[in-house]
This record gives sequence, structure tokens and C-alpha cells, in this order.
Amino acid sequence: MKGIVEERAVELGNYILENKTTVRGAAKKFGVSKSTVHTDVIK
Repeated sequence: MKGIVEERAVELGNYILENKTTVRGAAKKFGVSKSTVHTDVIK
């Protein structure tokens, strides 16, 4: 999952909210680690 960090954060955040999923679920869907999801979303 490459791209601008802000765009990734929005995409991840929207996915988590719309699908009522966890960080772990989002990480699996986008093929990144849980740490990457956490790092992107908190920025």
C-alpha cells in the first residue's frame, strides 16, 4: 500500500469505520502490518 500518508490514513480510517472492523482487519485487507495501520491513522 503505497502513496501519500494522508491519503492512506483517510482510506484506512474510512475502511475501519464503514466496515466496523479492527486495525487487524484493516491491516489484513490492505496487506500491511498492524503497526503500519496504527502509524498511518494516528498521524
